[in-house]
This record gives sequence, structure tokens and C-alpha cells, in this order.
Amino acid sequence: MNMPSDKESEKSKDETEIPKPEPAEDKANSASSLNRRGVILMAVVILCFGTLGWFLYQVPMMSSGPGQVVKSTGTVAIGGPFTLVDHFNKTVSDTDFRGRNMLVFFGYTYCPDVCPTTLTDISDALEILGSDANDVAPIFITIDPERDKPEHLKEYVKHFHPKIIGMSGSADQVKAAASAYRVFYQKSQEKGADPDDYLMNHSSIAYLMGKDGKYLAHFSYGTSAKDMAAKIKSFL
Repeated sequence: MNMPSDKESEKSKDETEIPKPEPAEDKANSASSLNRRGVILMAVVILCFGTLGWFLYQVPMMSSGPGQVVKSTGTVAIGGPFTLVDHFNKTVSDTDFRGRNMLVFFGYTYCPDVCPTTLTDISDALEILGSDANDVAPIFITIDPERDKPEHLKEYVKHFHPKIIGMSGSADQVKAAASAYRVFYQKSQEKGADPDDYLMNHSSIAYLMGKDGKYLAHFSYGTSAKDMAAKIKSFL
């Protein structure tokens, strides 16, 4: 029986341990795949951070819970021009209130709970402010112009602070004002109900605007009159 020589054994061992080189084409495909994954991952990261940044810039108020008072720390796209009719049937616009802080709330007179509660809190806050309330224009804008005509608003606001101004207008005027303040509203009616028997789903935030008409802060539903008055006073 012939035994392999030492050289032949080393040669056989070397051939066994050294792997065959990977074809150049496979390496290229692998590198290409990794590059594509990297590009896709980077795009996803950029998209996520871009979306988050837009959300935090455009809708800062949505992060607040019930009863919270929030102050803006930057430029917020809330508010803008509006032309409406007050409860004295007089045409008014946002520029008529320059030099005073506007406290703007959207609702409707047939609202069963949120609107009267919020208007009561606003009224109590104005009482707490005392003479400082002269620098505040509390504005109640209806999102139900179909039923809330100026004469109806006139009777409704009598139940609250005398400084509160009820405002209505055409459907387009109200829609434009609500859009400027990013207010959601929608008619809710049961099937087969009387045409005049319906509710309005809507946002329940009161906005404090500066003397220049720009956003300062907002008050979510449930904010106490004391907290509201304190925050308003801090801007006067």
C-alpha cells in the first residue's frame, strides 16, 4: 500500500481549506442589493421625520387633552380673515377687532352640552378678568347658519356674558371662517327625522388670538374659568 508523501498531503489539505472564490457577478448583485436596501431605508426615515415635523408644525393643538391650556412656541397656521354678520345684523370682519385679543369659539345654539358649558366658562373667565376683559373680544361663531340667524343668536347670547358677540353669515362665509381656524363640523341627522331636527358634530376648542390677529393659545373643552382667565391675563 502506497502512502502519500508529505508534500502531497499538504497539497491535499490546502485544496480542502481554501474556499472557491465567489463569482464576480454574485458579489456585484449582493452589493447592489445592499445599496438598494440602504436607499429605501433612508427614504423611509426621511419620510417619517418629514411627516412628523409637518404634523407638529400644523396641528400643535391636537396633542392637548381635556382641560389643558396650550401656548404656541412658534408660528401656527390658525386664524385668518373672515367676514360675518354679528347678532345685531351688522357685517363685521376680523380687522374690526385689531387692538384687542379675540377669544374665538365655534359652536351652535342648539348644542345640548359642549357649547353652553364652554360659553359659561368663557363668561366666568371674563368676570374674573374684571376691567381687563375690556381688552378681550369674545366671539361665538355658529357652524349652523341654517338655523342660527342673527336674531336667534341675539336671544341666545343673552344667557351669557354681555361682551360675547354672536356671529353668523352665509354657509360659505361660515365655512371660510371655520377653515381658517381649522375647525371641523358636520351635520348629524337620524334617518327619517324632521329636516330641522339634527345635531352638529364639531371641534370644541376656544382660540385666543393676539391684538394683531395672530394665534396665541387655545383652550380645550373642560378648561376651568380660573385657568382660562390666568392665561388670557398673561397676554394682556
